[in-house]
Amino acid sequence: MEISRIISYILIVTGAFVAIYAQADEDQNQYILIGGIMVLMMGIYRISRNIPSKKDEEENNQNDNN
Repeated sequence: MEISRIISYILIVTGAFVAIYAQADEDQNQYILIGGIMVLMMGIYRISRNIPSKKDEEENNQNDNN
């Protein structure tokens, strides 16, 4: 597995843990919650940018068939 993919998964897990931790506390710290969500979204973005578009894949298959 690539290093960048491992980093992305670590960001997702860390962000989810921080967001859940911030929500579980009775006296919620909004900044910790926002930071956790930002780290979570950054990890999701890093993973999703490497997934090819289904439309691009279908166009490549049509070009190969012609």
